[in-house]
Amino acid sequence: MKILLSWLRELVDLPDDLEQITKALDDLGLAVEGVEQTGESVPGVVTAKVLRTEVHPDAAKVRRVYVDAGDGVERHVWCGASNMDAGDVVALATLGTKMPDGREILKRGILGIDSEGMLCSTKELGLGEDHTGIMILDGATPLGVPLNDALGVQPDVLIDLDLTRNRPDAWGYVGVARDLAAHFGTALHAPAPSLVATGAERVAPVTLVDGERCPRFTSLVLSGVQVTSSPRWMANRLEAAGMRSINNVVDVSNYVMLEQNQPNHAYDLDTLGGGGFRIRLAADGERLVTLDGVERTLTATDLLICDANDVPIGLGGVMGGEHTEISESTSVVALEIAYFEPVGISQTAPRLGLRSEASARYERGADPYAIEVSAARFVELLRETCPDLIVHAGWVDARHDSLRPERVTTRLRLSQIERILGTAIERDTVRSLLDPIGFTTSTTDDPDVLEVVLPSWRADATAEIDVIEEVARHYGYDRLGKTVPNSIVHGHLSPVQQRRRRLRELLLGLGLTEVMPNPFLGEDDLARAGLPTEALRLANPLVAEAPILRTALRPGMLSTVAYNESHRSTGVAIFEIGHVYPPSGEQLPAEYEALAVAIAGAEAPAAVSVWREIAAELGFGCRLDQGIVPPGMHPGRSASLTQGRTVVGIVGEIHPAVLAEFDVAERVAYLELDLDIVLGAKESIPQAKPVSRFPSADVDLAFDVPDDVAAEKVDKALRQGAGKLLADVSLFDVYRKPGVEGTRSLAYRVRFQAPDRTLGEQELANARQGCIAAVEKLGATLRG
Repeated sequence: MKILLSWLRELVDLPDDLEQITKALDDLGLAVEGVEQTGESVPGVVTAKVLRTEVHPDAAKVRRVYVDAGDGVERHVWCGASNMDAGDVVALATLGTKMPDGREILKRGILGIDSEGMLCSTKELGLGEDHTGIMILDGATPLGVPLNDALGVQPDVLIDLDLTRNRPDAWGYVGVARDLAAHFGTALHAPAPSLVATGAERVAPVTLVDGERCPRFTSLVLSGVQVTSSPRWMANRLEAAGMRSINNVVDVSNYVMLEQNQPNHAYDLDTLGGGGFRIRLAADGERLVTLDGVERTLTATDLLICDANDVPIGLGGVMGGEHTEISESTSVVALEIAYFEPVGISQTAPRLGLRSEASARYERGADPYAIEVSAARFVELLRETCPDLIVHAGWVDARHDSLRPERVTTRLRLSQIERILGTAIERDTVRSLLDPIGFTTSTTDDPDVLEVVLPSWRADATAEIDVIEEVARHYGYDRLGKTVPNSIVHGHLSPVQQRRRRLRELLLGLGLTEVMPNPFLGEDDLARAGLPTEALRLANPLVAEAPILRTALRPGMLSTVAYNESHRSTGVAIFEIGHVYPPSGEQLPAEYEALAVAIAGAEAPAAVSVWREIAAELGFGCRLDQGIVPPGMHPGRSASLTQGRTVVGIVGEIHPAVLAEFDVAERVAYLELDLDIVLGAKESIPQAKPVSRFPSADVDLAFDVPDDVAAEKVDKALRQGAGKLLADVSLFDVYRKPGVEGTRSLAYRVRFQAPDRTLGEQELANARQGCIAAVEKLGATLRG
């Protein structure tokens, strides 16, 4: 929100020191983002009349413009804009002028023809934001005079405020002035005109079909309107605020919105179908061309302003329709001022990508009870250019039961102020802080309690805590001091937080680097990673190319490996701990925390080793089930980690086809875990076992195993067959005999050891035979 200091001074008495004003705004929570000097004159810029314009056959993008700067000398200027005609008065930067952006106007030729100056837009002169065309002045403006003298522009200051959403009133000058008046203890000079009918009854009827979305809609008929240019002072202020001056009716509408924080719209009553308004929700697929010339496809959640014939003429609280503009022939106006429910506006505007000055105010909460003052102010300002303006009797004020009451009260306890702020503030001081900003206080029988009437322009203030915030704001946060709260409860990490911290320290100790890829994915990232493509799509993504909410960490991890490899950093070993959002069939996704580990240039055993380190550290066990091959993983080198029927994670290698999709040339060992399960599980405390003093014996066994029997099942069978004498089992060789299909040879080294004796030959033979018998039940055969 940009505030012009001269305009603000009309509403409140302020000190001369600008720094004192900006500090006060900061202290009040209206953070000053920047201060800009405006209206500084540009020496060398004078008024000039366009004599004629010509199009050069060899210069398609520029026109030749001949001007007279009041000295009778015809000057030739090349100009890229085309919005001027013969007789228009324009701003001419003569040769030698130094423009605000640092350019110096020199003779420069096109096609060998020199340009003797430059015609300027308001943006080039630092007088506004409009750069769509050359600045056109009133036809009666004298020629050859400095531009600022002709416009009556004086040096001014533009203060840029960064407003939070809980200050809807500060989107209007009166709201900012009210806060400053209370801060400095000066008077507030807010306009307060009265609306008085001066003509016979003439109405524009209003029908509220969907009043929950528009609790109040008013209309007022004005005749005797003459559409002309605005007073220069008004145009200057609007242009300084970044608004292009259009005509007196539209400019007054914008001026009232900026000053009173009350959007409004003026319709040509003679072209308004049925001479009235109908407010309803749109039908799915209904279309409307808005003022910006774009056709919008609407849904049943969008609110329409229609004429009495039910033809849409505007998008309620956001923007008018294409054919609702005031024209030069307009003589009777239907002024509409309404209050729209904020949540609906905050959904419609971003969904359509249509942000406007009106929607910014309505979605924060306008004042439904400032409509009369705003209408009276509109009439007062329009009369400056329309002296014969008639205000017709028959003010239409349509209200719905959902309109919040004008008077809402709450109890304010002085003891609660002290508890929240840590400072005791006397009752009279509290009242002196609240009354000037519209929080009207009155005493009660209880000396600790004040009754407070909440102002209608502060939709954010609904309870006692909101009033305490206002006390703190105007008392001054720097006066509250600093206190450290005492607590008998000591801060500590929860068990899950402790286990997460141990997990992160373990992974860093294993030489892995933590990464944090973008949690949003592109349209095809899930498919490229070999994952199901069903996912939640963001309606308003931060980046248009990444509208998908990730369902797994894998796409981000592979993108990180690919990026490093493309920069000649191979063999990266990385991990991420983050949340994923798989769709659940409900309104909200099945969000959970996950861990992903990717080791480039490594095979599946590297990922299994990381898993075993994690399992040992966290006291958590799982079974490696090669019968369940996760999507996008290598079918012969991957497994699921399961507990019963619950899949806890995956481990193995990324499928070569997936690696090719991400342009990764290295093999990638990969591990992924559901940390909600792993970190939330009760830790299994390892039991200490005595170390045997007796020698162990190793037996090598090789089996021909069918391809459909997983090595994990053979490992499990060996452990069961060995019984209590087993010390260790390890797979040390995998061999496929040429020409033999359907089987492969798995060679294991089985270590036997007893805790209390040296094993004899017969015991070893029995244990060996038990292992062989257990594996042969799987359909395997012992190799000779």
